[in-house]
Amino acid sequence: MSSSTSTATGTRAADNLINLENVEKSYGLRTLLDGVSLGVNSGDRIGVVGLNGGGKSTLVRILAGTDTPDSGRVSRNNGLRMAVVSQDSGLTGDTVGEAVLSGLTGDNDGTLETHEWASVPRIRDVLEGIGVNSLGDGAGMDTPLEGLSGGERRRVGIAAALVRDVDLVILDEPTNHLDVEGVEWLAAHLLARRCALVVVTHDRWFLDTVATTTWEVHDGTVDVYEGGYNDWVFARAERSRQADAEEQRRANLARRELAWLRRGAPARTSKPRYRIEAAEALIRDVPAPRDQVELMRFAAKRLGRKVIELEDATVTTPPPESRVLVEDLTWRLAPGERIGLVGVNGSGKTTLLRALAGEYPLAAGRRTQGRTVEIGWLRQELEDLDGDLRLIEAVEDVATRVEIGGKELTASQLAERLGFSARRQRTPVRDLSGGERRRLQLTRVLMAEPNVLLLDEPTNDLDIDTLQELENLLDGWAGTLVVISHDRYLIERICDSTWALFGDGTLTNLPGGIAQYLERRRELLAGISGTGRRSTTAAGKGGAASSAGDAGDAGTSGLSAREDRELKKTLNSLERRMEKLSRKIDDLTAKLAAAASPADGQIDTGLLSSLDRELQEVRAEHGDCEMQWLEVAETREQGHV
Repeated sequence: MSSSTSTATGTRAADNLINLENVEKSYGLRTLLDGVSLGVNSGDRIGVVGLNGGGKSTLVRILAGTDTPDSGRVSRNNGLRMAVVSQDSGLTGDTVGEAVLSGLTGDNDGTLETHEWASVPRIRDVLEGIGVNSLGDGAGMDTPLEGLSGGERRRVGIAAALVRDVDLVILDEPTNHLDVEGVEWLAAHLLARRCALVVVTHDRWFLDTVATTTWEVHDGTVDVYEGGYNDWVFARAERSRQADAEEQRRANLARRELAWLRRGAPARTSKPRYRIEAAEALIRDVPAPRDQVELMRFAAKRLGRKVIELEDATVTTPPPESRVLVEDLTWRLAPGERIGLVGVNGSGKTTLLRALAGEYPLAAGRRTQGRTVEIGWLRQELEDLDGDLRLIEAVEDVATRVEIGGKELTASQLAERLGFSARRQRTPVRDLSGGERRRLQLTRVLMAEPNVLLLDEPTNDLDIDTLQELENLLDGWAGTLVVISHDRYLIERICDSTWALFGDGTLTNLPGGIAQYLERRRELLAGISGTGRRSTTAAGKGGAASSAGDAGDAGTSGLSAREDRELKKTLNSLERRMEKLSRKIDDLTAKLAAAASPADGQIDTGLLSSLDRELQEVRAEHGDCEMQWLEVAETREQGHV
């Protein structure tokens, strides 16, 4: 599809909000937009995707009127009410309240008084959903803007845009610095509003949830696709297939991603818009994302039997607060284990990761590490590198070659796979953007060939193509992996189990993944609002709500109290069964690893086959339990609607 295609056809002229006609924009010798013609109509929900530096932010700035094109025409509907949140949006006022309410006026055309904004449901919903009361020192609307982190300032900017009654909302990377729960709230809020939306995002779950149209910005043009991320992946893969050899590398990436989507969770793969037969033909020769048994066997050879173990560990926040994050935790990471760690911002995920790495002291308990363990740690903080080094020199300073997924890559090849063109690799480090320095840091971590990877928000500042490359690299990476991320697609794609911090002093296993995490969080928040006094820790170990809270919920749902209790009893029974099966899987995995690297060097192939077969049977039973759990949980959730 060409950039001249409108986002909608057959709409009345009065519905048109913004029109671009033959818009061109260049910076120096680089053309970002070349003859682009597009329209935004009322009711449109448009997701904007593309490579970093490809022109996405420039396009939305021109739409918003904060930047002007070199040529072409931009027309806007008279009286258009628009709210914009850009990556460099400034905030006005001295406090959070002044910044959020600056675009609103009260009875006397001044700033809204508390009794005025508190009586507007939309404003209350935004302030609660975006977490204004948890900013800074917890003073809420009176919190000074000075001293807020970049992420907290971004949340204030989003709140300032969403409290207004507008015709169009333009958001540039709104999900950065939001946790999984915040991303889900933002998506639900935008879906409930009737205004048009244009959003630049690399969060694929968010894009697929909110967007009905996708704009792909590349090579100076904008291609328009109907639907969200899933539909865009299929359409782009189909376009690449028809073009045969053209852009073959991107075609392969899209086909692998499509294969993952079609083989993944049923809720993601049952889109009625899919042309199923064509999709199946397209992915017929695409291998499964990874061979878990083979990778675990290879990981055991690299790691041995012991990786990292925490025994009776207590982890607290730094003094003077010294708040307990987890206590009496025994956690043994197995060779080849792939773990996703989730929790709200401030729940202690990064601190726990630091404790795993041995760079943060335990308040109690013991940490042990295998002798062959080599940790690769992607921190949120940027590395302090010599600014005079060229990018490729900074990579080759770690190593010149690396083996990933059985393939040997040069430093230049790995850098290119992570989004650095051959020309960009000659750029001095001091001239790189923050996002590029983050990608350089990730490249250096992978070049060191660690056998244990600790990744703290690895998707920040990565575009979707680079995310797909990273996932493909990690699919074939043999080692133990722990990743903190709010990117639901990444967690589901590269991790085999999900664990969460709910603020109750425990680390909770979630067989149902992110969906189960969000359900638990809703239960905890319902308990807080129901009593006005309960905290998340009051829900008890493992995050289960008390029976009194359940009875209160059931009384307002479509389920009777008895039915609700029976469903919850079934869920608890399935969870206990899955925990037993998980322990059995861990035991069999350890035995398989030991059998793959015996002390005498004589591998018993019969024993390996027997253990492998038993492991597959237990995993299949575990999968059946997960499906039962999801079905019962969905029944219970629907009963609470």
